[in-house]
Amino acid sequence: MFSSFLSFSNPFQLPRFLSSGNSAAINVDPVEVHDLNHEINAIVYHHLQFHNHMSHILGSAYLFEAEPDHLHNIYNEESKELEPWQDSPGEVSMYQRAYLHFFEDQLVNHGYNWRKVLEEYLTTGKEPLINNLISGLGHPLIHLGYAYELSSKELAMEALTMVATSYNHMHKYLDDPSYTKPSLNPSRSPLELLCRLQKDSRFNGVLDDQGPDNIALILQNHEEVMLEYWNSWHIESPTEEFKASQKAAATLLVASRTTGGAPYDFFLVHILTTSHAVRILLPLLPPKYHVPLVRQWWLLTLSVYIAQLRPELILSSVTDFDLKDRDWAWVNKQAIGSKHALDAHYVKALRAMKSAAHTWGDDDGFYLKAAVRFGYEFDGWGGFGRG
Repeated sequence: MFSSFLSFSNPFQLPRFLSSGNSAAINVDPVEVHDLNHEINAIVYHHLQFHNHMSHILGSAYLFEAEPDHLHNIYNEESKELEPWQDSPGEVSMYQRAYLHFFEDQLVNHGYNWRKVLEEYLTTGKEPLINNLISGLGHPLIHLGYAYELSSKELAMEALTMVATSYNHMHKYLDDPSYTKPSLNPSRSPLELLCRLQKDSRFNGVLDDQGPDNIALILQNHEEVMLEYWNSWHIESPTEEFKASQKAAATLLVASRTTGGAPYDFFLVHILTTSHAVRILLPLLPPKYHVPLVRQWWLLTLSVYIAQLRPELILSSVTDFDLKDRDWAWVNKQAIGSKHALDAHYVKALRAMKSAAHTWGDDDGFYLKAAVRFGYEFDGWGGFGRG
């Protein structure tokens, strides 16, 4: 299954993503900027609540053909809130630097073949780490996608470290086949299922506020209904169903915001950026992990959508959006030249939609309209709830 993914135009064979140049702001050549982040800054910080997105935005900006000076600006701005590595404390789950050193030792043992290290530690064992890439709001999955896109052994080892330190109970739904059951009301359309979920009264009033902490509550108290939707996505033609899922991911972010309404949802953007990561990884993974990886993404999507109180999706807010002659060149300028060009999630979202349009074509202009609307209206993130 998914064999046709091998024919996709896939940008993972790339040179080092930082070009030559100089900057007065930081006294390093741009080719060293990512390695500097790798050596100095922790990958998870602020009491292990926030993830280091430095490489994500640097890589995305580079792939948008940003100039070296802009890459330096990104580094300087992003560095302001990052924290340096700390010695590992007493709890093994917090040993992020120790895990990184372990995986880097394995890299040496494998002759610096980082793909072999990933193969050994992601896909072996009864409960392989690959089945928990959606832990930590999908950041291990996103990081792994960038490792392949940018051909970076450092990012690859960081991705392994992320999944090892954020490993949680959600792996069981992939590892234990008893959770996968026939659906009484299947659909090949994830968007149809999301719209059905939005109207499902069984979730009315079960959550007090938005936020990712709701995910654990949902799985603890409403697992049966949640898995009903998880199993309802019928993947009959994997390529077509995955294509539909990428459109659903863009719809979730852009069509969930009413015109003039609240800010775009910070947590729903992760559904889009994890979908992009899945798109990168599918041609590169062993075939037996293709459908499980897509279903893993679907599990994250449902969890986050419910956790964010199931906002209504107004598809016409995208399909009827007036482009006013704005095109992908305009989107590129927003990504690397607007006042939000230093916001990692803003840049990543624009790039994910552009990549989806490139992958599938965009004859109806859906992805362009979604990207332009998002790029034009964006003015900060919401979805954090009252807390």
